Amino acid sequence: MGKPVYPPCGSRSSKTFKPKKNIPEGSHQYELLKHAEATLGSGNLRQAVMLPEGEDLNEWIAVNTVDFFNQINMLYGTITEFCTETSCPVMSAGPRYEYHWADGTNIKKPIKCSAPKYIDYLMTISRCVSGVPFPKNFMSVAKTILKRLFRVYAHIYHQHFDSVMRLQEEAHLNTSFKHFIFFVQEFNLIDRRELAPLQELIEKLGSKDR
Repeated sequence: MGKPVYPPCGSRSSKTFKPKKNIPEGSHQYELLKHAEATLGSGNLRQAVMLPEGEDLNEWIAVNTVDFFNQINMLYGTITEFCTETSCPVMSAGPRYEYHWADGTNIKKPIKCSAPKYIDYLMTISRCVSGVPFPKNFMSVAKTILKRLFRVYAHIYHQHFDSVMRLQEEAHLNTSFKHFIFFVQEFNLIDRRELAPLQELIEKLGSKDR
């Protein structure tokens, strides 16, 4: 039923951390993305994340994962100067949550690394994920990417929200995160325990939408 199309592989430098939305115009995935954008415009995020009637679940999750990848890429790209090896020597979401990196191939045993290094690993590996057609483990791969994208949101909220406020991007961050949370909740894509660092915010965003 097609394949997830991710931005091209390759490392980033902190100076050129720019999103690449690489869903070919005219493709079915492009049409799905347009549908998602149109329903988002209605302001009803819970409705916007629902699987459109007759559509393939894998394809819907792939399109949205690419979109969230691009959103996070763009949001994080605005604060890279504040997220450095010195300021963030460990990838964390506050003092209680620390994240280590492993990808199962190049780095099999989880390693402690700085936030910018962790996010660099994530963005590079996410750009390289594809399936022709969807691999049997696609859902597992998508869940892993989404779990790690959540960790970037959590890091930004816990460690860099003051910078986000100074840049007047909090509304953009909150809307993006709310859309992300409604999406992963709709399809049960992230374990509830993983969401703990931002549970209070998640409940607040959810209560406003009831």
